[in-house]
Amino acid sequence: MKEKSTLETRHVSIEFPGVKALDDVNFSVTTGEIRAVVGANGAGKSTLMKVLAGANPTYTGEVLLDGKKIELRQPVDAKKLGIQIVYQEVDTALVPTLSVAENIMLNEMVMHGGGVMRWKYVRDEAKKALARLNIEDINVRTLVQNLSLAQKQMVLIARAVRMDCKFLILDEPTAPLSTSETEELFHIVRRLRETEGIAVIFISHRLNEILEICEKYTVMRNGQIVGTSTITPSTTTKEIVEQMLGRSFEENFPKESCEIGDDLLKIDHLSGADGKVDDVTLHVRRGEIVGIAGLVGAGKSELCKTIFGAYKKTGGTVTLNGKELKIRTPSDAVRQGIALVPEERRKEGVLVNETVAFNLSAASLGDFCTASFVNRRKVNENARKLVKDLEIKTPSIRQQVRNLSGGNQQKVAVGKWLSADCDIYIFDEPTKGVDVGAKQDIFRLINDIAKRGKGVLYASCEDSELLSLTDRIYVMYSGKIVAELDTKEATDNRIMNFAVGGTES
Repeated sequence: MKEKSTLETRHVSIEFPGVKALDDVNFSVTTGEIRAVVGANGAGKSTLMKVLAGANPTYTGEVLLDGKKIELRQPVDAKKLGIQIVYQEVDTALVPTLSVAENIMLNEMVMHGGGVMRWKYVRDEAKKALARLNIEDINVRTLVQNLSLAQKQMVLIARAVRMDCKFLILDEPTAPLSTSETEELFHIVRRLRETEGIAVIFISHRLNEILEICEKYTVMRNGQIVGTSTITPSTTTKEIVEQMLGRSFEENFPKESCEIGDDLLKIDHLSGADGKVDDVTLHVRRGEIVGIAGLVGAGKSELCKTIFGAYKKTGGTVTLNGKELKIRTPSDAVRQGIALVPEERRKEGVLVNETVAFNLSAASLGDFCTASFVNRRKVNENARKLVKDLEIKTPSIRQQVRNLSGGNQQKVAVGKWLSADCDIYIFDEPTKGVDVGAKQDIFRLINDIAKRGKGVLYASCEDSELLSLTDRIYVMYSGKIVAELDTKEATDNRIMNFAVGGTES
């Protein structure tokens, strides 16, 4: 086992326009431990981790490694000291048109540069890095764009450990993973801790997973450290949540009753998305919240995007209000009353470099124009109303969305469609990377949409959310609908049975 090493911050603070993201933070972690960092969206978790990864250079205070002050003003500084981070949006950290081997060795290529490339060496070293994680099913010659999300994440971890990593930061690592993929990730994390003494800092909103994999957890709230506790068999998710929120918390969020009317949306024998949607038939009634369950890769996202016109339809029909729709593009879907809040909010759901005000009007910009000019007063009035109604935490409606927390970005992604007044709202993994407090705000919003007589399709891997929020649940497996369940009669076990290809016994 390697000699112990400690990474710590002393009185670290950082400010963004109008926001004090970190406020006098003292934090430390030692190699050989698996530490969770938890907190509501906007608590400062990611900001602190980016300081440690050299991605937030404007911090004040000190960062120390084994008691010696270090400067982490750019990512290369952190990497040279053995501090690596794997971000939640794995695609942004990989080059899709390069091979697995090239991506794993990318840091070395960039940091050392120049010279003739020894391709056999690159492939052999990449294989060794994957072998350290006990991964044998990824061909290092494969282009990264052809990998699954889980495999991409493993490539990033292999890249990290390749660089003599001492501290590995995993930001929402299980968000895109299935149950089996999550178990494999946990096996790799334990292996890195036990065989190589690496410290793993684990950021996640899935508190059950934190109780399973971590030994301690540090709670952040409003940019400050609330405290650090050891995880024991008696530790509960409820007590962690209450430390995160600073108040008592009711875990369940039951669906509010509302009048369910006639069929609003009918999907008949829909196929598309390069075969990932196969002969799907379903319906949604007015005032109804309908869940789409299934494991990662079952076709949930592809179904949502095919209905919305983002993926090509090869067969079947989409009918809304009794009228068959011709949807070839997302703009066709929006014009005809269909909204989609996509899974990848930063890439597809919001315009991160635009303001909160602009984003909240983007889905119906024509309604905020006078002649061919945008009426700023109308845009701002709409934004102020939605910021208040949705409790979006932002110092100003002129704040760039990129500077908001994940949960508040998600509220903006939802809020822009409220101005458009659509008939059908499709939510694809809307609580991915969102804390429990923001989740309840989103559930409340979805209930309000249903109470207005709209229809909701809610696709999620989180069965507990589907069981508490929906009226009916369709289960997908390999691109097909394999079961339709009344939520009142559904259970986790029944959903999982169908999601893995089982049949009713």
